[in-house]
Amino acid sequence: MFSSGATGLSDASPTPSVPTPTPSPTAQLPNLDLRIPTSAQEVSDTTKQAASWFDTHWQSWLASGLRIVFIVVLAMVLRAVVRKLITQLIGRMARSPEHQEESRLGGLLANTGVVNPERRQQRSEAIGSVLRSVASFTILGTAALMVLSALGVNLAPLLASAGVAGVAIGFGARNLVTDFLSGVFMIMEDQYGVGDEIDTGVATGTVLEVGLRVTKLRGANGEIWYIRNGEVKRIANMSQGWSTASVDVQVAYKEDLLRVEDLIQQTAEELAKETPYDELVWAPVSILGVESVAADSLMLRVEARTAPGKAAVVSRALRQRLKTAFDGAGIKVKEEAPTAAAAAAAAVAAAVIAPAQAPAVEQVAPSAFADPNSARFKAAEPIPVPKPEPAP
Repeated sequence: MFSSGATGLSDASPTPSVPTPTPSPTAQLPNLDLRIPTSAQEVSDTTKQAASWFDTHWQSWLASGLRIVFIVVLAMVLRAVVRKLITQLIGRMARSPEHQEESRLGGLLANTGVVNPERRQQRSEAIGSVLRSVASFTILGTAALMVLSALGVNLAPLLASAGVAGVAIGFGARNLVTDFLSGVFMIMEDQYGVGDEIDTGVATGTVLEVGLRVTKLRGANGEIWYIRNGEVKRIANMSQGWSTASVDVQVAYKEDLLRVEDLIQQTAEELAKETPYDELVWAPVSILGVESVAADSLMLRVEARTAPGKAAVVSRALRQRLKTAFDGAGIKVKEEAPTAAAAAAAAVAAAVIAPAQAPAVEQVAPSAFADPNSARFKAAEPIPVPKPEPAP
């Protein structure tokens, strides 16, 4: 029917064929007449052609549309399920150790050395954000490529171009990729967090912000350091787990060490029972012993385990209490040197006692030069200058 209609249309309105030197785009569609219909018969025939063409292709259109809808719905459902699983995992990681379920995955990701619940919550949220972003990008990117394939787009050139572009970007932005991967592992391994005191080798300070590319530190003088994660080779975290307060106590050389150690132990125990130091000191203060010996003093080393980042506070408080205790007990920190008045009195006494205790001086024979009549004295006299003779 379609061919006979097309024949009748061509018979009703014959048109001269014009030869063209080059094939036109319409030459590939010989059954389509692109002229504007001018009669009812042409309109009817054109409508029949369109209906026939739609009847031929609607099944493929419907199949492609259903496939695209299925891909999109499946991608959204899979994305929601994966994000929910990640959220549950993050919730399990954020629980306290006594309420945390024992599992291989939870034990792998959870860090039992972290004792601050807020720190654990921040770390869990950061890890969850990274995992959700990676999952969404992977699922939606794969769904987009499948939709293009369903629309009939040839993906081979696209994938080849993407591969070349990925290699070029990888070479050109390798530092950026290194920083990103280092930031991901720093967060997952909980190397440091916001509020920690760290030493990165190039800068030391308090962590203000932990990013996937850059870490921001506040230095001791108030400066802000921006450190790329890929450039960090070593990290010393002074705020993770617990800290150690170390105090060197100086006492005089002649003091009784047992009495001094008992006084230090008593003072440290009293400090650990007071507020707020009862929450900062986590273990009894230990006296390690004599650290150094000098001519007029001794140095004792005292250590205490404290809360993270509170070692300096406990050390200052312990030094202040020990000073007060030493003053009350009369313990000297150094042997007293003789004063100026005592030194002068000792010098006078030495001057008075010295002549009486001094040994007798031996008599020495007189020198021959002391006698003016001796031959040696006369030989040592200067030769007189001759007087000039008077003129005649």
